[in-house]
Amino acid sequence: MTHHTQHKFALIGAAGYIAPRHMKAIKDTNNDLVAALDPFDSVGIIDSYFPNAHFFTEPERFDRHLDKLRRTITNKVDYVSICSPNYLHDAHIRMALRNGAHAICEKPLVLNPWNLDALAEIENESGKKIYTILQLRHHPAIIALREKVQRLPADHIFDIQLEYITSRGSWYHRSWKGNIEKSGGIATNIGVHFFDMLTWIFGNPTENIVTNYASDRASGKLKLQQANVNWFLSINSETLPNEVKMKNKSTYRSLSIDGEEFEFSEGFTDLHTVSYNNILSGNGYGLEDARASINIVHEIRKQVR
Repeated sequence: MTHHTQHKFALIGAAGYIAPRHMKAIKDTNNDLVAALDPFDSVGIIDSYFPNAHFFTEPERFDRHLDKLRRTITNKVDYVSICSPNYLHDAHIRMALRNGAHAICEKPLVLNPWNLDALAEIENESGKKIYTILQLRHHPAIIALREKVQRLPADHIFDIQLEYITSRGSWYHRSWKGNIEKSGGIATNIGVHFFDMLTWIFGNPTENIVTNYASDRASGKLKLQQANVNWFLSINSETLPNEVKMKNKSTYRSLSIDGEEFEFSEGFTDLHTVSYNNILSGNGYGLEDARASINIVHEIRKQVR
């Protein structure tokens, strides 16, 4: 799918794990990355996609560069993609909008529900949009599930078990991800997109109880309008089921609905590109779409602090 006018992109957080998916999405949608920012300079990955992009390690100079481009007629940056640590998303979104660009931000868009209200004001002031990446909403199996649920009587309450284990080494606890102030903790870091997916399909939360919470695992019960969800999230390989350990796999993802396993382990590869195509054609997910899952993970943190 091509877009006739080529858009100019800047990227914040180029050295991180998710940045290559954004670079690929910018390339696949035939757009150009002109500037990137990261305090870490291990960003050789840029060469695979946009070798001519300007690179900055200091936000002040990056901000200045965007401002200079904004004052030209032809080189203004249209979109800033944000892949920085979670606690910086709010500041980086503001930097994008101040420079006359739309923001495309990784989840969680922000850490606290009230940040959304402040950003809505800035959206109105600047006339620019803030988009969030909720790529599971573009997954074909998940879209089909949502359509199936919408066809059923509204009083049917589904019984849901969600388990997601994605092993992380000890680096995780030393990095910003292991710091609840910076990442929001495990439920925010690895759970927020599943909570978004579940509210998108089964409705808003009516009850949210944390049953267990540690730095490497958490579990709880979440009541949605059409579902009772038992969830378990972990980054500790010890919690992997034995059959998964025996296969030497480090990740386990299971979603069962009324006792039946829901299979969605395939089809994850190009969802960022699909997200970008939707954003560029005016159908991206915005501030309000992010609210339900941000509320959920905020409530979880409130209970455990």
